[in-house]
Amino acid sequence: MTTTAPTAADADRARTTKVLLSDRTKSERRLGWWLAGPAFVVMLAVTVYPILQATYDSLFRYRLTAPDDRAFIGLNNYAVVLTDSVFWNALGVTVFITIVTVLVEVILGFVLALLMHRAITSLRGMLRTVILVPYGIITVVSAFAWFYMFDITSGFVNSWFDWVPGISQDLNWFAHQGTSLFVIMASEIWKTTPFISLLLLAGLAQVPSELDEAAEVDGATWGQRLRRVTLPNMKAAIMVAVLFRALDAFRIFDNVFIMTNGANGTTVLSLLAYRTSIGRLEIGLGSAISVLLFLCVIGICFLAIKLFKVDLAGARGES
Repeated sequence: MTTTAPTAADADRARTTKVLLSDRTKSERRLGWWLAGPAFVVMLAVTVYPILQATYDSLFRYRLTAPDDRAFIGLNNYAVVLTDSVFWNALGVTVFITIVTVLVEVILGFVLALLMHRAITSLRGMLRTVILVPYGIITVVSAFAWFYMFDITSGFVNSWFDWVPGISQDLNWFAHQGTSLFVIMASEIWKTTPFISLLLLAGLAQVPSELDEAAEVDGATWGQRLRRVTLPNMKAAIMVAVLFRALDAFRIFDNVFIMTNGANGTTVLSLLAYRTSIGRLEIGLGSAISVLLFLCVIGICFLAIKLFKVDLAGARGES
């Protein structure tokens, strides 16, 4: 077997390609900053100050009912929170809701994305509109609707599904932790799965059809093409979907507040911070919980990026 040494012309072409890619990258980054810059500045203005203020307040013994008793206590509020079993129970419930809802939503969202991607052209618009209806409903309205659906006095779920084992006319869904969490997670999945499906649909559109056709010609089954062609080329879209949804699910508040208000072991971190700051007027302790919640969100971002290991430059065809 013989090999051909690279010529000077090949080296020149490689250098030219590298320069072009570099220029294109710089141009795209410049355009991206121009487009995202205003929104980025606004987000900084409305988020950085509250974060810094919460961090500052968390270092003080600060209760609104006794404003003159304010005193610097360092990290004592964090020590109180981290040694309280209520915080760890709320953290466990929050993590459980996040894992279950995100996992189910990604699976269902991918199925819906496949349906929309493979639907005939004349039906795509209608199908996308129908699928997006739940996502367009305000979260509070959705939470109240699900609450009244499962309520033992006003709901219709018990009467419609009493033939299902475990469901009866006198079943109180919000009297037990397991059933309460089921309704909370079901409402979350129903509302936000369309958002996941849109993100995954965008990822499906980026999968080269030539690769799938070539794999089919080579005799690969649908499952093999899905595993070896479709999913690897959708890695960036899957990471974005999981990251966005995990961050949103970890900060869940509305559904829990409306359906159970944290009763029967359904308290989540956001509700615990709200109760501590607004209910008990313990600004220092509530701020400490909020800062810990923020740190957990940062940790989720770090884990998602490390887990997926997506090379965004490579996904754009850059070297």
